[in-house]
Amino acid sequence: MGHNGRMDEAKPGEAGSPFVTFTRAEWFALAGKTPLPLTEEDIERVRGLGDPVDLSEVDHVYRPLSRLLDLYSGAIGGLHGASSEFLGERASRTPFVIGVAGSVAVGKSTTARVLRELMARWPGSPRVELVTTDGFLFPNSVLQDRGILLKKGFPESYDRKALRAFVAAVKSGLPTVTAPVYSHHTYDIVPNATITVSSPDVLIVEGLNVLQPASLRDPDGVAFAVSDYFDVSIYVDADAADVRRWYVDRFLSLRKTAFAQPDSYFRMFASLTDVEAKERAEEIWDSINAPNLERNITPTRSRATIILHKGPDHSVERVHLRKL
Repeated sequence: MGHNGRMDEAKPGEAGSPFVTFTRAEWFALAGKTPLPLTEEDIERVRGLGDPVDLSEVDHVYRPLSRLLDLYSGAIGGLHGASSEFLGERASRTPFVIGVAGSVAVGKSTTARVLRELMARWPGSPRVELVTTDGFLFPNSVLQDRGILLKKGFPESYDRKALRAFVAAVKSGLPTVTAPVYSHHTYDIVPNATITVSSPDVLIVEGLNVLQPASLRDPDGVAFAVSDYFDVSIYVDADAADVRRWYVDRFLSLRKTAFAQPDSYFRMFASLTDVEAKERAEEIWDSINAPNLERNITPTRSRATIILHKGPDHSVERVHLRKL
């Protein structure tokens, strides 16, 4: 790590670096003969607002990534079998768990959804579930009581104990596990709503702070982090100036769509002029999202197994792979 939590460039063969770095072309070459099972229609369905991922991006970046994850999953399955044999157990294999982290507006949700589509088409058609950590945000009423409503997305705004318990339960092989539901429309937890995860072969956990280390200051005193249950973790990275611009662009797009709906929490922003909306988006970014990115999210980047670094146009330019 360099100053201000910035990861020093990790070049192949560089002494002391935990990462090997691949250019986009070098990474694409690793895909080999792995088929690309997705169509442009599939990509359109999972693409996030403001994230122009297309079939070429999926082919060049996510096809080799899917191949690598398949190899990792197979290797971990082999290790599980060897361990069970050594211990004289007949325990069934537990889910392969992947964490996807990164900033607001960096495109991590699209990354997670693309991976879900690709991995579900692996040989054997594994059951792949995707859960976002938004459901583990405290309700607005709790955040309001604690005086941290404007810190939504910061580590302290999540019920980290519940999130950790959820991932631990899935990883331990429980047949069904439930998680709360968050609505971006109402900007709050949906009362009495849950999603059920049933014995997945692969679980993808996507969120801002999924690579946060354990805190000894947690009220329950358990020194475990959510990431302790990950088999592989992916950090979607980009220069802060680019992410800021993407956030503002997305805000302007939402103002004409989701924000304009009568029951939207952000209805107040729908009537803003272009200039006012841009200024408001920049204010929100600079006062909330930028500090969270700098203090809490970027410092976790070096804990990832794989770092996808995007250029100004949202396409992945480099891939950093942690050495084994």
